[in-house]
Amino acid sequence: MRLANMVRVFFIIYCVEAGLLLVFAPWSPTWDRTVMQISWIALRNVCLHPLLRGAVSGFGLVHLVWGAHDLREMLTRRPPPLPFSPPPGAAEAPRVAEPSDASDPGV
Repeated sequence: MRLANMVRVFFIIYCVEAGLLLVFAPWSPTWDRTVMQISWIALRNVCLHPLLRGAVSGFGLVHLVWGAHDLREMLTRRPPPLPFSPPPGAAEAPRVAEPSDASDPGV
């Protein structure tokens, strides 16, 4: 496997993992317990606000879409076409003489 393909696979795995974490973490009880330990009341209220939780989940959706896009691109990518070369031992097709546009010099 080429290095570029391996990096792309790792990036897709990262996008899926980070996306799932960012989508579900703000709505979990663990988020609430962690945020309640913040000593600044204003920051605690901002972190518990549904708008911030939705923004974090939206950022997770961006990661999931990005990972899905890269996965689809990697799976449907076509290799570049190979230059045509006749198989060994195959005879060349006879060339057809093209009529010339030059007039007959004898006329």
